[in-house]
Amino acid sequence: MNVRLELTYKTPKGTETTFSSEEMRAKKALLLAEDLEKTGRMKNIMFIDNHENRWNLKELRKQMEEIKTEPHNVTIYFDGGFDLKTNKSGLGCAIYYEQNNKSYRLRKNAIVEELETNNEAEYAALHLGLQELELLGVHHLPVTFIGDSQVVINQLKEDWPCYEEELAKWADRIESHVSQLGIDAEYKLVSRKGNKEADQLASQALKEIEITSTSEVKA
Repeated sequence: MNVRLELTYKTPKGTETTFSSEEMRAKKALLLAEDLEKTGRMKNIMFIDNHENRWNLKELRKQMEEIKTEPHNVTIYFDGGFDLKTNKSGLGCAIYYEQNNKSYRLRKNAIVEELETNNEAEYAALHLGLQELELLGVHHLPVTFIGDSQVVINQLKEDWPCYEEELAKWADRIESHVSQLGIDAEYKLVSRKGNKEADQLASQALKEIEITSTSEVKA
């Protein structure tokens, strides 16, 4: 979870002013706030997320303790491939997250027959990742979606218009699902090389090699 700090500073002679920080991870914001509090000159310390939800120091500590037991710090790599010969699509996603002070990786792929283009397969792969997030119980948290499809990433970021009816339907479906889960979505474009894990999962799906696994990631 990302928040910004808002606080009031008071000089020894009583002059006051209010400061607001840049956005940062809640854990870092807590450490800074606790250190600033020791000076005895800070008051009205508040933490605000990008949905304008507000917590004081005690409330955010409690919130962070609760988050520890749930999946958080979530990143999804997704990729889709379309085979013109078979008219089948392979979808792949790799989800990295933290829970109970441990790091995990979930790998999932699927083969589908109802799609008609590679771009649709890319959207469907991202949607597969969203479905897995819902099964994990991820909600009301920031999530980073990483893929190598310029079309999908730029359309979801609203940097590119979406003229194709089928792709517009996929974009609407994803935005609706993201909203339903209360997710603060960030979309990042990487090279194909930077997305090789999801690409491999999509390729395995086209070969009808089914992958569903969750494993702990050692530091």
